[in-house]
Amino acid sequence: MAFPPTRPRIVVDSSAIAAILYAEPRADEVVQRLAGAPLAAPHWLAVELANVCVKKMRLRPQDYGALMEAYGDLAHLGIEYHPIEPAEVLLLAHAKRLSFYDSCYLWLARRLDAALVTLDARLAAATRP
Repeated sequence: MAFPPTRPRIVVDSSAIAAILYAEPRADEVVQRLAGAPLAAPHWLAVELANVCVKKMRLRPQDYGALMEAYGDLAHLGIEYHPIEPAEVLLLAHAKRLSFYDSCYLWLARRLDAALVTLDARLAAATRP
């Protein structure tokens, strides 16, 4: 028997998920914030996280295997992926003075009426009215 999630859905960005996958300093904080919530993200989150992985591989080639394994753990996080509406995101990016990519997370959080969990201070500030 499946039990419903115990918390409302949360949109996660690449900074939050990278912290978890790559055991970054704020990983425990992110895990606590996400515990029990269904997770959502724009459909290309895996691509952004692959880019993070590549950067880490270049900095720490000796950790190649561990980094690849960590990236593979993304599939086990149960994230629901969503398409975005580029024209709407462009307007939001312009209004909030954010990158298009960051604006996608904010747009999706608004679209789903969900909280956004990010470690990016600028993006977090943009979620406030």
